[in-house]
Amino acid sequence: MWIVGGLAVWVVVAVALGVVLGRGIRLADRYSPGTGVDRPLTTAALGGAPAVARPARRRVPLPPVGVGLAFLAVALEAAGYAMRLRGTTGQVAHLLSMDAPGSLPRLYVAALFGAAAMAAVAGAARNAGRRTWWLAVGVVTAGISVVKAGGTVHVTAMQALASVVSPAGATLVSALVAVAVLGVLAFASRTERRDRRRVLCTLGLFALAAVGLSAVSASVGSASVGSQWSAMATFVEESGEALSGVAVLVAVLVGVAPRLVLPASWLRRRGDALSLDASAQRLPLKQD
Repeated sequence: MWIVGGLAVWVVVAVALGVVLGRGIRLADRYSPGTGVDRPLTTAALGGAPAVARPARRRVPLPPVGVGLAFLAVALEAAGYAMRLRGTTGQVAHLLSMDAPGSLPRLYVAALFGAAAMAAVAGAARNAGRRTWWLAVGVVTAGISVVKAGGTVHVTAMQALASVVSPAGATLVSALVAVAVLGVLAFASRTERRDRRRVLCTLGLFALAAVGLSAVSASVGSASVGSQWSAMATFVEESGEALSGVAVLVAVLVGVAPRLVLPASWLRRRGDALSLDASAQRLPLKQD
């Protein structure tokens, strides 16, 4: 019951965020430069039909490898969740713990961001025109990987910060740091026209899970609401981080190795010829 309840809560939150983000992205695409719509986006466009019809934007599908990674992430977190509910102790419980240092779920998230960092750095080496952008993404994802693999680095930093200010102040500072990092990435990618929004949105989702859901989990853990609610809050937080890690990895692969993610018929952009997995086969190219 608790496992099903936790999954249901996460699905509801994901659907709500997905609808809001999808609506915002669609409106932004409709009024982007080069679409034929010269007037700026206003509130009048929120409820009306587009002034200029445009072909439906093809959505990037979640590849089979992404589905498998997401399933494995939820399975690892659910195993740790079930053991915590049962009060299981020992080496196996520590190995499958949702948030214990050196546990499989934490190392799995670290591996996802580590893979994203390596892919971003390789993409920077392959495409000189986008080197700054992909190097910045590689630095951020590598930092996240180190923190997740480093055990108690994040917890120790939050405790030290909370002792100086307050728990609420520590959460606010972490949120400001996350916003600052995303702001630096947005500034570094201000000349980009592809992959920018996708990577920034997925990193923003991870920041929301790492900061927002972490604050909720800490509040529930410190309150006298029982271990079951505390376990559920931890499960939602860690599952959110793991699933957003999968999203970040797929978003980076769309930019640096699209053949691993997109159908072959979609590879028509000029930058696809510079992808890591590009073979000797020539593709008809067009402007980004």
